[in-house]
Amino acid sequence: MKRGKSLLLGVCILAFPMVIAYSSSLNGSGQTLGVSSGARADVIIIDAMSAFGRLEKPPVEFLHDAHTRALAKTNQDCTACHVTDNDRISLKFKRIKDTDRTAVMNIYHKECISCHGEMRLARQKTGPVECVGCHTEKARFLSARQPMGFDKSLHFRHSEAQDKKCAQCHHAYDERTKKLFYAKDKEETCRYCHKSETKENLISMRLASHLACIDCHRKTQAQNPNTGPLECTGCHDLTAQRKIKKIASVPRLQGRQPDSVLLKRAQKNSPADNESLNRMHFVPFDHKAHETYTDTCRGCHHETLKACNECHTLAGTKQGKGVNLEKAMHQVDTGRSCRGCHLLQQNEKNCAGCHVFMSAGLENKESSCSPCHMQPVLENGPASAPEQEKALAAQMLHSRTPVTGTYDQEDIPDAIVLKSLSNQYEGVDFPHRRIVNALAGSIKESKLAAYFHTRQGTMCQGCHHNSPVSKKPPGCASCHAKPFDAENPLKPGLVGAYHLQCMGCHKEMGIEKPAGCTDCHKEKSR
Repeated sequence: MKRGKSLLLGVCILAFPMVIAYSSSLNGSGQTLGVSSGARADVIIIDAMSAFGRLEKPPVEFLHDAHTRALAKTNQDCTACHVTDNDRISLKFKRIKDTDRTAVMNIYHKECISCHGEMRLARQKTGPVECVGCHTEKARFLSARQPMGFDKSLHFRHSEAQDKKCAQCHHAYDERTKKLFYAKDKEETCRYCHKSETKENLISMRLASHLACIDCHRKTQAQNPNTGPLECTGCHDLTAQRKIKKIASVPRLQGRQPDSVLLKRAQKNSPADNESLNRMHFVPFDHKAHETYTDTCRGCHHETLKACNECHTLAGTKQGKGVNLEKAMHQVDTGRSCRGCHLLQQNEKNCAGCHVFMSAGLENKESSCSPCHMQPVLENGPASAPEQEKALAAQMLHSRTPVTGTYDQEDIPDAIVLKSLSNQYEGVDFPHRRIVNALAGSIKESKLAAYFHTRQGTMCQGCHHNSPVSKKPPGCASCHAKPFDAENPLKPGLVGAYHLQCMGCHKEMGIEKPAGCTDCHKEKSR
């Protein structure tokens, strides 16, 4: 979907929060509501008059679902409050567009107050007819509205319901014809064009989704009562969201995405890029596998479906918000970068026992860079065709041999006696082999561990964290002296090292024992 114009060309700009019905405070039975006893997902603030300048009175707190249910009891639907234009319902109340302050104000006052007045004459419980009943200084309800996501499961269900007619939702804008059209095989998420706020004549994501989704649900409900919701609660209430049916195994989205791709340096878009050298080897990326690890393409492609290096160049661009290619791939404080996402996975219980103590400074090139940056390719030669690069990436990925375990059992010491506290306690019988096997078993099914644990001894570095990979790494005492070295405060003494590593690992992995000293140490008899 290209950056385009309005979702609905025949409807003028919908620039304000969704205004859907009367400005009163009825509950589902038509009763006037007082102070709220809980949060609601259908609280809407009507402030349409702010388009004409400063508000003379406080905005109106409006409960949409309460009105929808009250209208349903009289066999009325959305069209009781919303007019249609070009067969599309307008989200504005009783109008297609805003004209002037007086006209918009009169629409609300006439329609809302007259409806409430008629219900009063009929001796029905209804909303207020006086100003202070709607325009209140203090909020009476707490909004519990949750953002509504459209993950792979929900997308698949809609695709099946629409018989894979993608044009029902996806469109682009033709600058030449000034019309919306369907671009086959170029579908992108709505959010790439429709942002959080309306700008110029490109409506916000909130307005675009309500226009399209509610209108489709309304039209479909006549033939299928089990279609999507029309009430706010159906999409924006947390409890309702948890009840949405999830497809256990969603088929792969049939798009133009590659199975594998070769990640390489940015295009030469600036003098700074021309002067930069490709200092790292290219990265073969398993795109197909990574699709299964996220519910939406936006997990990585947060702006468009373009290649990362088109926005994130070596020097950074305005389009990429100044984030250069290196940071886009390696930034640690975001789940959208490769390294950031991997670090989040290392926080999982089965991995955290080792990784929580491994600082970035202890990582070496072999364990942190080479698993991704493989042998040099296309270094100074002419650029290859995209299909050749995909094939090369696939070949490089298949050439890897995953490491799913550690050394053979006979190479792993069975038990070790730790005697550092033998003056007060007996030595600790450390079940070395049993612990190694337990750690290896906990990550046996982890594809991430299999990919980045490049050698059989990589897992050993969780404890032997400052030693080269070896079947016989030096013991803790080779670095951690028994007395604490006051001149090196960042390196704990041997006793501290044991307790930090062992007890810290147990805590991070959710292991309750040991609960006290004597769970590990037998106290010496006097």
